[in-house]
Amino acid sequence: MRRLAVLAAAAAVLPLLPARAAVVQEHVHRPYTVHLQTGQTLRQALQAATPIVVDGRRFHGYTRWHVRWSYRWWREASGRCAITEVTTRLSTEVQLPELHNASPQQQAAFDRYLRALAQHEQGHAQFGRDAAQAIDQGIARLPAAADCATLEREADALGRRLLQEHVEREKQYDRGTGHGATQGARLE
Repeated sequence: MRRLAVLAAAAAVLPLLPARAAVVQEHVHRPYTVHLQTGQTLRQALQAATPIVVDGRRFHGYTRWHVRWSYRWWREASGRCAITEVTTRLSTEVQLPELHNASPQQQAAFDRYLRALAQHEQGHAQFGRDAAQAIDQGIARLPAAADCATLEREADALGRRLLQEHVEREKQYDRGTGHGATQGARLE
């Protein structure tokens, strides 16, 4: 009998403990090849080779990120529910060019451009990391709800809201940097 009382007391305390949370990241780098032809400028070669077209515009670099989340909850005897564990998964994919057939001078100019372009694309990836972290921590901190269906609705609504906020911030990042031009990702 005493053992059951201890187990019941431990179960009553369980939802009061902070939920375990973890962000799992997966990253893929997808280079594409740029062959510089005789008489071609770097810009011309990049424009011809890039597989990246968004809304009819060609880009030399691109980052995609996707966040998804799952969670576990604990139902108290009263029916109240609390989050006990959150797992958030972030997948990122970055596409950047690799130059071939360039003169040393062209290669040096490309390398400068690529460093700035890669820095800009890492900024995009950071928005994904920030979104995943915010969702993970936000759901883990949700207070207990009257029932589990309500808790699930609140957790998913919070995740979607935080995701949308980070997508909007990322769009502002591109507008503010001219898609990386103010960071040095431009060819003369």
